Amino acid sequence: MNLPPNNEPPARILESPLNPPTLGDFKSSPLQNWGVRGAKTRSPKQSNELISCDVLVVGGGTGGTSAAIQAARKGVKTILVSEFEWLGGMLTSAGVAAPDGNELQAFQTGLWGEFLHQLQQRQVGGLNNSWVSFFSYNPRLGAEIFKGWVKELPNLHWIAGSVPLEVIKDGNAITGVRFSDFTVKAKITLDATELGDLLELAKIPYRWGWELQAKWGEASAPVAENKLTKTYPVQAPTWVVIMQEFTSAIAPLIPPPPNYNSTKYTDAWANYGQEEFLNYGRLPGNLFMINWPLHGNDYAEGVERLIESETSKQEFLQHSLWHTQGFAHFIQSQFGRKYGLANNIFPVGDGAYAIHPYYRESRRLVGITTVTEQTILPIPEGNVAQLQPESIAIGNYANDHHYPGVDFPLQPKSIRWGGRWTGTPFTIPFTCLIPLQTDGLLACEKNISVSHIANGATRLQPVVMNIGQAAGMAAALCVELDCQPRDLPVRKLQNALLQTKASIIPLFNLPANHPDWWHWQSYYLDHLEAYPISGNCPCSQNASPPLQPDSRSFEGIFNHHSEQNYTLTLTESMQTWQLVTMRSHIHDQLQICSDNQLLKVSGTINYSGKWLLVEEIR
Repeated sequence: MNLPPNNEPPARILESPLNPPTLGDFKSSPLQNWGVRGAKTRSPKQSNELISCDVLVVGGGTGGTSAAIQAARKGVKTILVSEFEWLGGMLTSAGVAAPDGNELQAFQTGLWGEFLHQLQQRQVGGLNNSWVSFFSYNPRLGAEIFKGWVKELPNLHWIAGSVPLEVIKDGNAITGVRFSDFTVKAKITLDATELGDLLELAKIPYRWGWELQAKWGEASAPVAENKLTKTYPVQAPTWVVIMQEFTSAIAPLIPPPPNYNSTKYTDAWANYGQEEFLNYGRLPGNLFMINWPLHGNDYAEGVERLIESETSKQEFLQHSLWHTQGFAHFIQSQFGRKYGLANNIFPVGDGAYAIHPYYRESRRLVGITTVTEQTILPIPEGNVAQLQPESIAIGNYANDHHYPGVDFPLQPKSIRWGGRWTGTPFTIPFTCLIPLQTDGLLACEKNISVSHIANGATRLQPVVMNIGQAAGMAAALCVELDCQPRDLPVRKLQNALLQTKASIIPLFNLPANHPDWWHWQSYYLDHLEAYPISGNCPCSQNASPPLQPDSRSFEGIFNHHSEQNYTLTLTESMQTWQLVTMRSHIHDQLQICSDNQLLKVSGTINYSGKWLLVEEIR
């Protein structure tokens, strides 16, 4: 934890308590004040305006933003309609600024890799701040990056502040979407809404809730309905709040919400302690992302209200927001007024609460194929899942489910790699984005065709970003070839994605800058049976990529304690740090280092995770 300097001036007391947040605070501010490119303030005479395009993306979340950018980069006329005035969804407007998964260097590809590179170059203080993720940043910066990418594309028209009201169909094909004051006609439409809204509007078959073990034979699925499946039909959303450590002032009081009950939050950090709890989601600049599952701000009481009616949805959202406000109040009451709400992070209210909740699950498409638990689990005796022939995206996060107060057991899918735990990689098939019967539509968010169990791994931010990029590329190719998604040659889509340096074959030792990257990605597409269960291809070791801007040199005594468990005791300070890495050649070198040898490395120290992230061994 960063401590204030000894010569800090006396604390100032900020007396005014912050106003309790209500949903009214979270309505979009005037778009022209935020500078949204293409956003329109529409007068009544424009209420019947008809707009035509090649690709329409409805929803500006993680998947939708990626899809729109990729479709436009491919050259087709694209319209992106978002509900909120920030793009990026989970990564920005929902406040999850410490993303999970696809953290290894070889998996930092495509638009996900571009996004990380921009963050690494622009985030003051670097990204290695929290212990839940290697990448934590100010969510406002993430929104600025996406906004800048959109602004660079003259054929991408972004309209913010609108939600879909009606899906227009011609027979069995979707041809457009009506919004409150305009209608968009498109050759291909992408449902990138947070809750799969187009599936409901178009009456496309979807799933909501659990599937029993008899459905697909998933080992982690329940055999019969039970209290858990009835109480929590989907995973809990979380309304993230950003808190701040006040170093020269006493923070304003955080008032309790109307329904405050402190017992909901008792023991939230009982097994961690104050410092470790706060450092879980530490962001640069003494900020803390509060997205805590244990007696924290996960909220799922009556979660089915999200899809019952607009009135019930608004009621759920208000209760979710109040639940997070209650947690923030509880934190301040326990830790003191050194901690309070951050200012001006988000463009709503006082700027501390995310624009909308972090949704972990939505309506899920009934697609041509369905991703199940078997799709994401590792091959027996292997480090990777079974390769999907129609792979268009990769993920690797552990299967992670959130039900308040419930520890739900799942089949393991993690391995020790680079001195730490990481998830075994898996692939997403193209046909899980395509409705079983409806044409003209692709899913590209958490609404793909996936089982409730497998959604715990496919819902994470990087894999959704990869899915969005693939969906955007597929839509553009369908326009170019004048075909429906179900008729698009998958290999043509795969080749197009490879041309953007987006990996679709997960290989631990093949980063996108490797000279043989294209060869091995293509080779395993042609020879599925040769895909190595180790996850390593027989390529030469690549030259070390550039060090990160905040990388430093360290020297000390190396100790190899057990498998993938390394430490370095620094010569100067005698401090001991756990050694971890995201680079495959460092992963290999650490395994052959001798116990008690003198070792020189370059990297960055993470005080929250108590690790040294190694980028080079010298």
